[in-house]
Amino acid sequence: MIALPDAESLLPGLVAELKPRVTPATAMIGLYTGGAWLAERLHALLGLKEPLGLMDIAFYRDDYAKQGLKHDPKRTRIPFDVGGRDLLLVDDVLFTGRTVRAAMNELFDYGRPRSIALAVLADRGGRQLPICAQHCGAQVQVPEGMRLRLKRAADGRLSLELERAT
Repeated sequence: MIALPDAESLLPGLVAELKPRVTPATAMIGLYTGGAWLAERLHALLGLKEPLGLMDIAFYRDDYAKQGLKHDPKRTRIPFDVGGRDLLLVDDVLFTGRTVRAAMNELFDYGRPRSIALAVLADRGGRQLPICAQHCGAQVQVPEGMRLRLKRAADGRLSLELERAT
């Protein structure tokens, strides 16, 4: 059995790593679903002035035509101008890089940010695209055939869990 890191204990280190990067031009966007949960926590802990943006990249996925929608799509809400901004893009688990690529495609439909930095709670490796996180809570080895998921309890506490890939 693999020992997974405690998601809650990773948050202070991630906040400390992100704090020096925060400027008045910084804004944050979380990717539904797990990345949005993580972004809500990080946004509050960092005290960002701009409201939190939330993004669902379902229609931007490169497998959309083949897979269709696997979940109920949420509405992307970016309540600020992305042009010229330093964006913190937040996702829960980085794996192939395809979700991040889709998010960047959608972001550029909203404008041209000055920079985009990726913050993730866990990086499980296995990249299919040349994408990496600039800020990462933990590197996690995940057995083949398994997925690493972020879960949120009713009280808001976050946890990492393994489940069979479907």
